[in-house]
Amino acid sequence: MLKKERQAYITQQINIHNKVLSSDLCTQMNVSEDTIRRDLQELSEEGKLIKVHGGALSHSFHFTLQNGNIYSLPEKKIIAQKALTLIKDGMLILLSGGTTIRELVKALPPGLNATFITVSIPTALELLNHTSSEVIFVGNKILKSAQIAVGAEVVNKLANVKADLCFLGTNSIHATEGITDMDWEIIEVKKALITSSQRTVSLAISEKLNTVQKLKVCDLDSSHTIITERHPDDPLFEEYRRLGLSIL
Repeated sequence: MLKKERQAYITQQINIHNKVLSSDLCTQMNVSEDTIRRDLQELSEEGKLIKVHGGALSHSFHFTLQNGNIYSLPEKKIIAQKALTLIKDGMLILLSGGTTIRELVKALPPGLNATFITVSIPTALELLNHTSSEVIFVGNKILKSAQIAVGAEVVNKLANVKADLCFLGTNSIHATEGITDMDWEIIEVKKALITSSQRTVSLAISEKLNTVQKLKVCDLDSSHTIITERHPDDPLFEEYRRLGLSIL
């Protein structure tokens, strides 16, 4: 594989999943760690990613309220508008982190009277703009790469919650492999969010469908609804519909 092809693949993966591991890239492209290290360094110098130990992060992880460097922003705005149709006054709603969740929060009606619980610092900050709704941040150790609170204390606190909805920012979804991610601490928090909600709604751009990471969050029967930017009748969802999931 030529360098240009490798770096295009790396850029695509970082845009879709927000994080890549050098070891995974070596396996996927059958190249050495030195080759990947050089590619990541060059892409970092070009401003296309943030090189970290063991891999790289998307610039989306470096959050500011004015951050316009968001991959597939039009698609995420469509997802946000669809998700809004599920929210009603008086609900108790759990929110994970991620740029799609932030677009949902930005789109909330100003007069909405609901309670939101989140483990994400960027999500909590966005929610401060919605004065009619209550915001509860469940904090503990902060995983800096994702700006999410993680650890046993967070999981234990969430165990005492019985929410109406959980909106889950999703890294990878696959019909047989379920919902997967690449960070154990985030997975433990996502499992707690799912368990503490009557209904889980997975938000993901369609590029994340039919992809798999190394660590499982849950089987698809733990998620009730999938929302992407595509029309629900798209053939892409045929296998997911057979599994009984609602598609928006």
